[in-house]
Amino acid sequence: MALGLAVPFTDPAALVAWARRADAGPYGRIGVPDRIVYDNPEPMVMLAAMAAATERIRVQSEVVLAPLRDPVLLAKQSATLDRLSGGRFSLGLAVGAREDDFLAVGADHASRGRRLDEQLATMRRVWAGEPVAPGLGPVGPVPLRAGGPELLFGGFAPRALARVARWGGGYVCPAPPEHARGLFELVRRQWKDAGRAGEPLLVAQVNVALGPESTVAGSREALLRYYGFAPELAAQSVRAMATTAAEIRDAVAAYRELGAHEVMLSCWSDDIAQIDRLADLLS
Repeated sequence: MALGLAVPFTDPAALVAWARRADAGPYGRIGVPDRIVYDNPEPMVMLAAMAAATERIRVQSEVVLAPLRDPVLLAKQSATLDRLSGGRFSLGLAVGAREDDFLAVGADHASRGRRLDEQLATMRRVWAGEPVAPGLGPVGPVPLRAGGPELLFGGFAPRALARVARWGGGYVCPAPPEHARGLFELVRRQWKDAGRAGEPLLVAQVNVALGPESTVAGSREALLRYYGFAPELAAQSVRAMATTAAEIRDAVAAYRELGAHEVMLSCWSDDIAQIDRLADLLS
């Protein structure tokens, strides 16, 4: 089972160093989260910088909140990243939950699920070189990967998970192992029912903090701040965070038992030495 790394909310220039360091280690991909009303870098810009600074590792949006964006522009950005990275780009998508993000860009929160489905159809047309409106030429560049970059989806609702079989190649699961089992089973069943060959890529995600007490405390504070809009969820997330070698090993082993192909280790502290500590622990 492969390991990935999701970067913390910190200075964009520092995250380039995270990417270079992860590229030198055992990690298979590095993920960048998305928000609008928050102190985080814009993910597509950040991933472009990471792709240019690395040679081997996949760069992934984890996940872009697509309904906040214009689909034609997002498709163009994605195709550009696909070519820039030499095919190492994975586009992770989800609808998003925070209403403030939608208010900030003038997008409708209530229709976000329907809008994502419409966006996906448009993006597929762009990547296929088809015009998006009568009388228009194609929107380039042509993606390096036929059909567009690797598509992964996040979410919990059955309709959200169904997009994996309909549009994508895999599922990014942020749920703990005890809840991930049912989600993985549903994704596999929907994939089979859709007549898809092979199996979907299953990517688990676990919040971690490994290092001195300052690293653990900083990670907990960042997690509480990020989920400040939902105090109960924030408290649950802090309790579930793996902060010891045994907890991290157990979490990775539990996802392996569930059949996950990859586990993304989500870091919340800007302590970059975690990259090597986690690699040493799990290699």
